[in-house]
Amino acid sequence: MRQNDIFNQFQKFVCETEGDFHILEQRVPVEVQMDYFNNSNRLRKTSSRLSEADCEAYLVRLQSPDTPEPQKKQLLSALAISRQAKAYGILKQYVTECDPELSHWAYLALMESRMTLESDLSDEKQVYISTGLGGEGQRLRFFILLISSSDTPFLAYQRQVIEREFAYFLSMEDGKIERLTIREKHVELLTLLPIQTNLKSMLEKIIRECNQYGNFLSENITITNVRELNDDEIAKVLQMHGSHQAKS
Repeated sequence: MRQNDIFNQFQKFVCETEGDFHILEQRVPVEVQMDYFNNSNRLRKTSSRLSEADCEAYLVRLQSPDTPEPQKKQLLSALAISRQAKAYGILKQYVTECDPELSHWAYLALMESRMTLESDLSDEKQVYISTGLGGEGQRLRFFILLISSSDTPFLAYQRQVIEREFAYFLSMEDGKIERLTIREKHVELLTLLPIQTNLKSMLEKIIRECNQYGNFLSENITITNVRELNDDEIAKVLQMHGSHQAKS
């Protein structure tokens, strides 16, 4: 129920919000995103506007091996909120050359700088959507787990039905399958879908279509745009599903 509520709230937000939507394309852990934006909000309250000379000086400090990582993070955040085109150029350059441990922070700074400048230059509201799995263009990336309804291995024809129906319905929604893996008793799907897609309704429709050929897919669906589930997490979901069936 909670998962349904979250997706319903998101769909309502998308439908009711006017503006130019931007999606964070790179995969950045949610914890890093929270740290970045909390820091950015604090910095906005105390920072002063940077000049082009300030931006150049910040770049020198960013490129110096003697500057500690925490200070580099502060420099990146300060450039991001500076509303300076010069800062955006510096961040765009720095993203390509920064140390791996700063890559996520630098990327978020670049995206915030871009959003800030576009907001200043455009009369249209700029809406920024970020998830752990990122996206592409106007599509968000989702990891979806589906399970065999009877806890039995999929038959060859059932695998073909799954591949066919998912390919058809996702193309109808202007979606893109990045990976569709059919395991013995479950399906792992990594997909890109337009932000306006009613994901729950679409998946229910696909399952209904598949189940016309033998009722072999469970209606219990696991969906996340935070990160891909690992093997242990998938095993726990399958175990819970099996326990539920046994009690039924």
